Amino acid sequence: MNTLKLLPTLLSRTAQNTLPRAFTSSVENPLDESHKWPRKIFSGIQPTGSLHLGNYLGAVQKWAELQNSGEDVTYCIVDLHSITVPQDPEKLRNNIIQMTATMLACGIDPNKSTLFLQSTVKEHSELNWILGSLTTIARLRHLPQYKDKTQKMKEIPLGLFLYPVLQAADILLYKTTHVPVGEDQVQHIQLTQHLGSLFNNRFGTTFPDCHAIIDRKEAARIRSLRDPSKKMSKSDPEVKSCIYLTDEPDVIVEKIKKAVTDFTSEVTYDPENRLGVSNLVAIHSLVSNGKTPEEICKDVQGIDTGKYKMVVAEAVIEHLKPIRTKINEYLKNPSELVYILDDGREKARTIAEETMAEVKQKVGLGANMSEFAMLKKVSKGV
Repeated sequence: MNTLKLLPTLLSRTAQNTLPRAFTSSVENPLDESHKWPRKIFSGIQPTGSLHLGNYLGAVQKWAELQNSGEDVTYCIVDLHSITVPQDPEKLRNNIIQMTATMLACGIDPNKSTLFLQSTVKEHSELNWILGSLTTIARLRHLPQYKDKTQKMKEIPLGLFLYPVLQAADILLYKTTHVPVGEDQVQHIQLTQHLGSLFNNRFGTTFPDCHAIIDRKEAARIRSLRDPSKKMSKSDPEVKSCIYLTDEPDVIVEKIKKAVTDFTSEVTYDPENRLGVSNLVAIHSLVSNGKTPEEICKDVQGIDTGKYKMVVAEAVIEHLKPIRTKINEYLKNPSELVYILDDGREKARTIAEETMAEVKQKVGLGANMSEFAMLKKVSKGV
């Protein structure tokens, strides 16, 4: 039997540390000292199948670093976010399995992190509705990503408009204090801060003020190989713009050989004026055990950009080889991946249920109706 088809059934089974040097925090003020919120990190990723190099270097590799530094980390495969655009159900299930295998292969350890599937924790949707009742259409309409994603659409799905509220619910549900994001997501963290503050002011302090953790610029914005003015993206129609972790070596070589550079043969790192070459140097640096772009340029003095592309390709292939091997090994046993997600769901729900019980009680929803009924009886002298 195809284990992937069992995915929905199987899934329904019943101190503060110093940030790694790879990160800088956007925190300008300390956390609310009156409440002593424990430091918690949350981030999510859509199940789009294989990760590309930008996803890996800009996010998941750093998530593993945070995990291994002893942080309290929760990582979520956000399948609810993925359906804001049409999805083939069978492909979506396959992508969930693929993404789980990839996360594990990239170093996410379910014994050190909480790794789970968003849709299996119903409290995400519940808090989303409550927060959606606090915000306004005008506030959401100003978010730049909404404008970018919808500018070519004739009919805009409501989910695409509301997904930043669900993103805020994802974060607040676990009383998150820090969220690793790229610079293009900072305004969504600001919306989360805004919604958490609105709830706290109206119903009493419930959520900490969460803050963005901004990654190093060269890691956070790996660019398209074919158009270095844009971020590397799976949605780019140019197939050679993007390197996937599962790409075979010959495919990686071909993509990097076709990378857009310029007419200067010397290899230099100048992101302002030489986007294409600098993008290759940044990638080379990030897959080369901590070598800086300046050290990379010094190492390859005398090599023109054409030959340098082959040096970069070799470094990328070598770095991704063990990851690709691990992905293939994990995919041989998809049922085990499902159980890993299921165990993560149990850990996530322990926190989510507690948060939602508190939220419902403060809002006045039906969490404590039996207690309310008892109080009414006492007031009537029954």
